[in-house]
Amino acid sequence: MYNPNADESPFNPLPTVVIALAMVISAVEIVLQAGESGLVGGPGAIGWRIDAMQDYAFIPALWDAMLQQGLFPLEHMMRFVTYPFIHGSFTHAAFAVVIVLAIGKVVGEVFSTFAFLAMFFVSAIFGALVMALITDSASPLVGAYPGAYGLIGGFTFLLWVQLTQLGQDGKSAFTLVGVLLGIQLVFAMIFGGGLDWIADLAGFISGFLLSFIVSPGGWARVLAKLRKR
Repeated sequence: MYNPNADESPFNPLPTVVIALAMVISAVEIVLQAGESGLVGGPGAIGWRIDAMQDYAFIPALWDAMLQQGLFPLEHMMRFVTYPFIHGSFTHAAFAVVIVLAIGKVVGEVFSTFAFLAMFFVSAIFGALVMALITDSASPLVGAYPGAYGLIGGFTFLLWVQLTQLGQDGKSAFTLVGVLLGIQLVFAMIFGGGLDWIADLAGFISGFLLSFIVSPGGWARVLAKLRKR
């Protein structure tokens, strides 16, 4: 007997916006890797990653100087949205892509394309601002992690709403981010690391809070679900 579902993939397709975001992050890293390997760009390409960090990374100390001078040139303001696409290494970028694909699939299937992108970029911007507020580090902030943690915030929001709707303790929804941040801090203590975790945590908080606004139905939907408890 013919099964009309026989040709269907056993895997649910990823939302287009998730694939696009992961592809852009991957494409930038592939170009930098090709340059470092000498495959493209000639001898000067070996320094492309350093050049990219100088031109596109977010630097807290630079932001502080801009505030003091009251000058906000576009070439530096754009760092808020360009730094998520520059990574320190292939491994650094690979883990970011994995998080975006894994968490982004769940978030992208519930939230609109606009909401998904807003969650990623607003979290990246907020994470950078909080890091600049707390530190005056001259070290560049790079990587998609603050934005990715924003997506984790959206995922946590969805899980929190589901748990509260079922009458369960919503605190368990925060287990994932707690584990990830814990692992990150342990690695920082063992192998050394900067203060990027501050931006990551701020990104998570931003993504979680933003979900109350950009989720389908917004805050009214959340209130309605909580009132049914």
